[in-house]
Amino acid sequence: MAETQLTIKQWDKDDQPREKMLKYGIQKLSDAELLAILLRAGTKEQNVVELARSILHDSNNNIDQLAQLSVKELCKKYKGIGQTKAITIIAALEFGKRRKKDELPERRQILNSRDLFDIFEPQLIDLQQEEFWIVLLNRANRLIDVKQLTVGGQSQTLVDVKLTLRTALENNAAAVAVAHNHPSGQVFPSLQDENITRQLSAGFAAVDIHLVDHLIICCGKYYSFADEGKLP
Repeated sequence: MAETQLTIKQWDKDDQPREKMLKYGIQKLSDAELLAILLRAGTKEQNVVELARSILHDSNNNIDQLAQLSVKELCKKYKGIGQTKAITIIAALEFGKRRKKDELPERRQILNSRDLFDIFEPQLIDLQQEEFWIVLLNRANRLIDVKQLTVGGQSQTLVDVKLTLRTALENNAAAVAVAHNHPSGQVFPSLQDENITRQLSAGFAAVDIHLVDHLIICCGKYYSFADEGKLP
């Protein structure tokens, strides 16, 4: 005799995501249970938690990877995910991304590449196109500002060396760091990345501004030219 699957409402109250959150706190919920709350309902074949687990599994249980999916991709890929649910998921992930941006401490001192990654990553996460950003620092290596400079396509972004230098000079920066993302998933630099790093290093040296680092950011990881000893 086939085993009958229990619906969420038939689960023990302590196992139902909303009730579990109210009783034990949101920190006790797994990623799948949090996603299930957003989805609200599953399908005839899968209850809502199972559906959430399937979605996360397909994204290698990586929330950043999930956030790269569009409304159209979510609807096409998963039975039971319509436009409303897809929009809810994407909106929630974007809200979390904006919170991460707001948590950046003002005038923080930059001590290493990880400090730079923490500043750049909220700007570059989940993007489908390459973007080039700059961090402006004072003489104590404290943050002055973070600015987007250029936007490109899926495989490259056009880096304007003159614009980059002008931005640093106009903001009276004593030091800068730059970063761009790789939507392709490849975190290592291309020959073009290495060439532009040399051009930027020479340009900043000519105006007595220190280029602290150039980061490539991808899928929650980063490559640091400074850490790898490849900063001219």
